[in-house]
Amino acid sequence: MAQEEDEEDFTFNVEEVQNIVRDNIEFCLGGNIYSHSRTPQWISVITEKTLARLNKLNKPFKYIMRMTVTQKNGTGLHTAAAYFWDITTDGTCTVRWENKYMYCIVNIWALALQL
Repeated sequence: MAQEEDEEDFTFNVEEVQNIVRDNIEFCLGGNIYSHSRTPQWISVITEKTLARLNKLNKPFKYIMRMTVTQKNGTGLHTAAAYFWDITTDGTCTVRWENKYMYCIVNIWALALQL
């Protein structure tokens, strides 16, 4: 049983991280309309709150977070990423959130610390 708990400490739980990100986006953006001038503040608040909550999980990861907030106006957005890492320990997740006025896309990468 102790071994199962130890293994759990080293796994990247995508659903748990997605829930953290969604909660913080909803808290900050909620029913707001898009505002170019407020976007840097929103990004800062969501980033700080998300990384603080991830840190409280006490998982042995370094986290990288990328966030895009864009106005919902019919334009396209394309992104791509490639990874060279250990699929048994490292992980990633993406959260796509939207309301009537904007899109918010957050990518989280978790890189396992080798202790």
